[in-house]
Amino acid sequence: MTTFRLAIVGAGPAGIYAADILLKAERKFDVSVDLFEQLPAPYGLVRYGVAPDHPRIKGIINALRDVLDTGRIRLFGNVLYGRDITLDDLRHHYNAVIFATGAARDVNLDVPGIDLDGSYGAADFVSWYDGHPDYPREWPLTHREVAVIGNGNVALDVARTLAKPADDLLETEIPANVYAGLKASPVTDVHVFGRRGPAHVKFTPLELRELGELRDVDMIVHDEDFDLDPASKAAIETNKQIFVLNKVLNSWRDRTPTGASRRLHLHFWARPVEILGENGAVTGFRYERTTPDAAGGVTGTGEIREVPVQAVYRAVGYFGSPLDAIPFDERRGVIPNREGQVIDDDDELVHGVYATGWIKRGPVGLIGHTKSDAMETVKHVINDQANWWLPAAPEESAIVELLDSRGIKYTDLGGWHNLDQHEIAQGVAQGRPRVKIVPRDEMVAVSRAE
Repeated sequence: MTTFRLAIVGAGPAGIYAADILLKAERKFDVSVDLFEQLPAPYGLVRYGVAPDHPRIKGIINALRDVLDTGRIRLFGNVLYGRDITLDDLRHHYNAVIFATGAARDVNLDVPGIDLDGSYGAADFVSWYDGHPDYPREWPLTHREVAVIGNGNVALDVARTLAKPADDLLETEIPANVYAGLKASPVTDVHVFGRRGPAHVKFTPLELRELGELRDVDMIVHDEDFDLDPASKAAIETNKQIFVLNKVLNSWRDRTPTGASRRLHLHFWARPVEILGENGAVTGFRYERTTPDAAGGVTGTGEIREVPVQAVYRAVGYFGSPLDAIPFDERRGVIPNREGQVIDDDDELVHGVYATGWIKRGPVGLIGHTKSDAMETVKHVINDQANWWLPAAPEESAIVELLDSRGIKYTDLGGWHNLDQHEIAQGVAQGRPRVKIVPRDEMVAVSRAE
């Protein structure tokens, strides 16, 4: 039986699940899978997009590790598609490729003042506090009053990280430079703004509950935001998750401020109007009060309010990045596709090229969606063999020889085990689960035992 060779670009959950599903389908065909990842370590946003104080969510890494450790998938880390390896290279070494590169950029927020000094994207901040190797080691945590725009879990992660006492993060894998920055932060007030009401938030109950359990932080909500319209009341009565979220939020209305050193304010019915500034720096946040419309959305009331802040974080969504020689939808931030089959500007199939995960469908859904999404894509990969690039791919050693000839310091699965064990050992010495290595060159050196 001919062994088909497939490449997957991106070693986050989407890429790893796709590899697992492909290998489990081998009764239909014999296949070998190579994963290419631009970072020296796998797991994507599970490693670099989840707040360090969420070990339960990071537990998904255990399932991903089990897939990689079957020994049936080759990992090539520290290899950037479009620079170290191209589409032409993949065409010459594989029968087909699946892109699983995710969505890691911040969605833009089109309001005046968004480019002021002190205005940040939440994704950049998350990458900093998660120790992403391609981001600066320092973050300007010099502000006492901060606004976070958004009503999803990323907004809560940002707000919680800013407000939480840094010492309470020492039991996590937080990098040393991040702890030092948060420890020195003078923040006293964090304001979270949502365009709609409390019955329309995108938080998960676990995330919201954790917010109210922060030490030395008072939760501030406003009674005026809980004058609910009939649609909101119906949502609370019919949706269990919304019911729980509403119960948590209402419990905070009865709290008496304790005089904590920090306060976390939740503002609903607040549409961003402008980020205020002086001398090029943020000085405040201006918003318009909204009210429900008759179509399930909101409309402005004309009432304008301002809150003094010196920094603004926008957490209004993630956006994909274009890939060299691959079609890209600039409006949606995804690779255009039909159920994972990539299509060009003329709506024609690009044979041998597929997509899965957030770069396929946009940044929506949880891990369960990622699995089902990968299954849909892999179904087409298997059924499209007649349209693959090569009748037979080169030997597995050919891609290794190519990377070596270009001087690419790639990391493999054994190298990831080296790095993983090194970080865990550093953590044990400090009574922590791990201490994450941040500099890319150090990650590569440890991985390659250099």
